[in-house]
Amino acid sequence: MPVTDFNFLPGTWHVANRRLVNLLDPGCAEWEEFEATSEARAMLDGFGNVDHFRTAGYEGFSLRLYDPEADLWRIWWSSTGRPGRLDPPVEGRFSAPDRARFECEDVLDGVPILMRFDWSEITEASARWEQSFSFDDGATYTPNWVMLLTRVSAPSA
Repeated sequence: MPVTDFNFLPGTWHVANRRLVNLLDPGCAEWEEFEATSEARAMLDGFGNVDHFRTAGYEGFSLRLYDPEADLWRIWWSSTGRPGRLDPPVEGRFSAPDRARFECEDVLDGVPILMRFDWSEITEASARWEQSFSFDDGATYTPNWVMLLTRVSAPSA
């Protein structure tokens, strides 16, 4: 059975970012906005993909792999913000063709968190990604980073 969940992603994207200035302060209300680009490509017959995210002074990449036995995607992130490591993978799945949720436990600057990534509003030309943290073991989540992706170009053959 072919895996089609992330078929929309390969190509080049313009990314409009809105991120809390202090990700680890659930009371923070100050947002920063910045532009970025992302280039993604599929691999492993749809069972994986990678993307490369770039903005002024910051760079990162995601590795996504699908485990068909568990019907589960795992997404690892690495960036210049925490160089030399892959963050623990968020794990999850698509609940509809245009909606997915991924979660994990992590520790940022000594603060234990639950992390959540939500993909939504997925089309061939656009998508929305939102990151949220929980500081109370999942009772509440605080959105802290939103990316609105707009396609610049399709993948080259």
